[in-house]
Amino acid sequence: MYNALTQRPPAIMFSKVFLVASPTIQIVISVVYLKGHPQQSYITFYMMVAGVFGLLLGLLSCLSCARPDKNGENYVLIHVCSVWSSLVSLFLFCWLIAGSVWIYSFYPASYNKTGIRDLYCNKTISVSAFLSTTLVYILLAGLIVGGFCVFTCVWGSNEENAQRKTEDA
Repeated sequence: MYNALTQRPPAIMFSKVFLVASPTIQIVISVVYLKGHPQQSYITFYMMVAGVFGLLLGLLSCLSCARPDKNGENYVLIHVCSVWSSLVSLFLFCWLIAGSVWIYSFYPASYNKTGIRDLYCNKTISVSAFLSTTLVYILLAGLIVGGFCVFTCVWGSNEENAQRKTEDA
């Protein structure tokens, strides 16, 4: 029998693996190509910081302090984890906006090594930064649309229930 307190659905496990793997890839790429972007030197720094804080947020969601124990206790620890997750999420959102300015300001980049030295960009770091930032925007748009759909369905069902109660009375 499935127990929601002890077992996790595969979708949640997959999302947690994604939350840890994606920032790890960002960190590795930014460390390998640390000096690979003379045109916009902040991009490697953006990828590294986003990866570190994304990894902290992903690992925090895997810890046991993020959910109550069997007795429903650990309220203080749950609130501390919630506040920490909210602050890291807010920082990552602001960091996403700053990184978007740095990434999209020069796109498409020049990958020609024989051209002007200061305008050369390493293709791996440029494309990975562009794709990871664009993917975050796509996921945010999907969450907003999905949230709107859920809100509309819940609000519509509440309106139908209210009409039924007035008709029955």
